[in-house]
Amino acid sequence: MKKALIICAGGMSSSVIAKRTTELFTEQGKEIELDATSATQGATTIEKDKYDLYLVSPQTKMYFDNLKKAADKVNKPIVNIPPQAYVPIPMGIKKLAGVVEENI
Repeated sequence: MKKALIICAGGMSSSVIAKRTTELFTEQGKEIELDATSATQGATTIEKDKYDLYLVSPQTKMYFDNLKKAADKVNKPIVNIPPQAYVPIPMGIKKLAGVVEENI
């Protein structure tokens, strides 16, 4: 099972997006799971090295450089989520799933 973590402002809306994207992967028979956390917990969570990919939400992209330093230390990829892939509608979920699959 591959795991990806969405890092956003509070982790609330990202939790919904993570759940729906995980459900899409499950429907497709893919073993990829997404979780979400807040930007304040992002670097600490990355240091624990429990995920294969880190995704930074559009509203927290100002933290990307600091989060990337943490991801580089554990040698894991980190990407900014494009705004059109960060909406909890089917089209947005499919785009986020594509971003995950391209980078995981």
